Amino acid sequence: MKLTTIARQRLSSQIEFLIKHKDRLVIDADTHATDTIGMDELFREAIRETPDYFHGRPVSAEDLIAEMDMAGVDMALIWQNPATTLYQTDRNKNFNALLEANRYIFETAIKYPERFIPAGWTDPKSLGTDLAIKLAAICISEFGFPIVKMNPAQNAFSISDETVIDVVDFIVESGAVPAFHYGADTEYTPAEGLAIIARRHPDHPVIGVHMGGGGAGYPEAEDLYQKSRKLGLVQPNIRFVLSAKRDTHIESDLITYTLAGEPFSKNLFCGSDAPYGRMTWNFGGYRTMFDSLIKGKDHTDERVRNHPGLFTSQTAQDYMGGNFAGFIIEISKLLLQKTESAVVV
Repeated sequence: MKLTTIARQRLSSQIEFLIKHKDRLVIDADTHATDTIGMDELFREAIRETPDYFHGRPVSAEDLIAEMDMAGVDMALIWQNPATTLYQTDRNKNFNALLEANRYIFETAIKYPERFIPAGWTDPKSLGTDLAIKLAAICISEFGFPIVKMNPAQNAFSISDETVIDVVDFIVESGAVPAFHYGADTEYTPAEGLAIIARRHPDHPVIGVHMGGGGAGYPEAEDLYQKSRKLGLVQPNIRFVLSAKRDTHIESDLITYTLAGEPFSKNLFCGSDAPYGRMTWNFGGYRTMFDSLIKGKDHTDERVRNHPGLFTSQTAQDYMGGNFAGFIIEISKLLLQKTESAVVV
């Protein structure tokens, strides 16, 4: 697979920027943006008539930047908002709708290269295997996205379905990283399913967004929270984004993986799931949580009290952005290395 000139240039510039600033950046590893000017009238009307928040409420890239500035977030991984990409029965129309949603993410990254890290999105159920792979190819080769996500919960398909495996294999072979909505909100993303994906490509990273959280209620999520924490410790190629997850479990994840040391302590990234979660709330919480972990001696978790100095300001910075910056540098370099010379377009 070849990268277009603009894709290669964008990736190279992003790598250079991240290398220069990775030790200071705060990065939200999970945000969704919508072309609110070109979006469906259904959502436009909802925004006009419903001032209160509603699930899936669309926000533009500019809305995200405003929230990032308030939250003290320097950069954000950005991908499309599945709630605003409306599917029909025609797979070709679904392909075009999702293509345009991905294109908006690409154009946003070109417009704001120092604020956004773009990632792609495909859907093996609503597009079918062939079109899902075709869209993943566009995301990688034309847009230069180092990550391509699928959402089993959105469209009711198993994370380890054969069609998903085909798409995962293509993404990995292309040099990019597969990512999944991975939560307890549906039965489609069990820990055993993520394990199948991770073990299929043990030397290649895979991302589980939400680390078992998502939209599930607390009692329903408990089992997957526990299984996910353990799974990541036996499958070091799994990276988890801590978003849309109960705060107490996020803290326990951080303690467990910090005690485990590298590479596990490098495999967790902080996120908000904006607009499904408020960035100001989440990153304000992360900062206060890390302050309590750094103080240590009075912490309610005995593992922290018994290990003075377990958390430092550097540890906090790693989780708040350094880990993700290093990860994007790594996988972007891999994508550049695995693809052929750029084609002039």
